[in-house]
Amino acid sequence: MNNRDKSALALALAIAVLGVRSAAGFPLVDLSGDKSKDVLLAAGRPDLYQGHPTTVLLPDQRLIAVWCVPHGGWCGPAAESCDGGKSWMRIDGRFPAGFGRNANCPSIYRLVGPDGKARLWVWSQVKMPPDAKSHSDRRELGAPMPSVMSEDDGRSWREMPPLGPAFRCVMTFSSIVRLKDGSYLGMFHRGPGGRDRSPLEVLQSVTRDGGFTWSEPQVVCRVEGKNPCEPYVFRSPAGDELCCLMRENTHKGCSLMMFSRDEGKTWSTAVDTPWALTGDRHQGVTLPDGRLVIAFRDMAPASPTRGHFVAWVGPYAAIKSKAEADTYRIKLLHNYAGCDCGYPGIHLLPDGTIVATTYVKYWDDARQQSVVSVRFKIADTDRMKKGAEMQRPPHSVLEQMPPVNLPELIKR
Repeated sequence: MNNRDKSALALALAIAVLGVRSAAGFPLVDLSGDKSKDVLLAAGRPDLYQGHPTTVLLPDQRLIAVWCVPHGGWCGPAAESCDGGKSWMRIDGRFPAGFGRNANCPSIYRLVGPDGKARLWVWSQVKMPPDAKSHSDRRELGAPMPSVMSEDDGRSWREMPPLGPAFRCVMTFSSIVRLKDGSYLGMFHRGPGGRDRSPLEVLQSVTRDGGFTWSEPQVVCRVEGKNPCEPYVFRSPAGDELCCLMRENTHKGCSLMMFSRDEGKTWSTAVDTPWALTGDRHQGVTLPDGRLVIAFRDMAPASPTRGHFVAWVGPYAAIKSKAEADTYRIKLLHNYAGCDCGYPGIHLLPDGTIVATTYVKYWDDARQQSVVSVRFKIADTDRMKKGAEMQRPPHSVLEQMPPVNLPELIKR
C-alpha cells in the first residue's frame, strides 16, 4: 500500500470511528412516527415532485411558504397559513406570471429598509431564457438572481430586476442576517463560472436599502479539498457574534463553521462542526432560554438518521466548543428517498410551538417528494429526552473507546 492509499484509508477509518462513537452515545428523540404533528402543504404524486421550500413568519403570525417543481425547478407554488401552520391554503395566484419563469430554490425574506418600510422578497437562482423548454434548458444563459417583491406582507407581488452577472450562483441567498447598523448581509455559494461543480465557495453581499441593491459579492470561505455551500448565517443569542454553518458537499466528514465578531467584515478560518450538526441546509431559531433549535438534512457519518430531516437542540457555546453535554437531536420526519430532503424553514410561535417545514418523500410508494410541516414544542422533546436518559445504561462500550491513532495503526 503506497502512502497516498494509506492516507486515504486512514481518513476513511477516522471518519467511520468518529461516526460510530458519536452516533452510539448521542441522545435522539424520535417524532417521525407521530403523524399527528405533521401537516401536508403540497402532496407529491408519481408525476409531480414538490421541493425546496422556504418560509417566513410575519408580525401578524401568518406563515408564507414558497417552493419549486420539480427538483431545482420552476418557481410559482406558494401557500399561506393563518393558524400557526395547522392548515395551509394555496396562494399561487397572488404572484405575477413572470415568477413562474424563475427557477431553483426560491428563498423568502422580510427586510426592513432605511425608510422603515418592511418588504417581502423572494429571490431565486435564475430567470430562465424565454424560449427555454425546461427548467434546466440552457440555464447558464439565464439572468442571475431574479426576485419578486411585496410591500403589503404578501398580499400582492411584483417582479423586480435580476441582480445581474456578479450574482451568478448555484442557489440564491441561503440566509440573510440583519447587521447592527440596520443593513442586511446575505450569503450564497457557487462553483467555477457560477456552476454547481468543485471547488465550491461561499460569498457574501450587503444591502443598505432594504434589498433593492447589493454590494459586489466577496468570497468569504474557500477550503482546500472541501466544498462549502448553503451557508446559514445567524446572530449569537448574546448578539456579539455571527456564526455561519455550511454544508460540506464532499460529505466525507463533518460540516463546516466559521465566526465573525466584526459584523461580517472578517471571518475566522472554517473548521469542522460538531458531529451532531453535520448536515445540509441548516436553519434555526433561538428559544427564550437561549438554546438553539437548528433543523437540517442529517448527513453525519454513521448516523442512524442519516438522510432524514432532523433538528439539533443545544446552547450556542456547544457549537464552538463541540461539547455534547446539554445537546440532543430530534428526528422530525422520515425520508423514503435516500438523502433527498431537508431544505427547511423553521419558526417559533408565541405559544412555544415550533413549525419546521421541508420537502421529503413522505410515503414509501410511487409518490415523489411532498412539502410537509412538523409542529412540536421543545418542552415535550425535553421531557422525552429526559425519559430516554433514565432508561439508558450509564455507559456503552463505544463511549469508553480510547482514541485511536489510525495512521500509526496502518503503519503496522
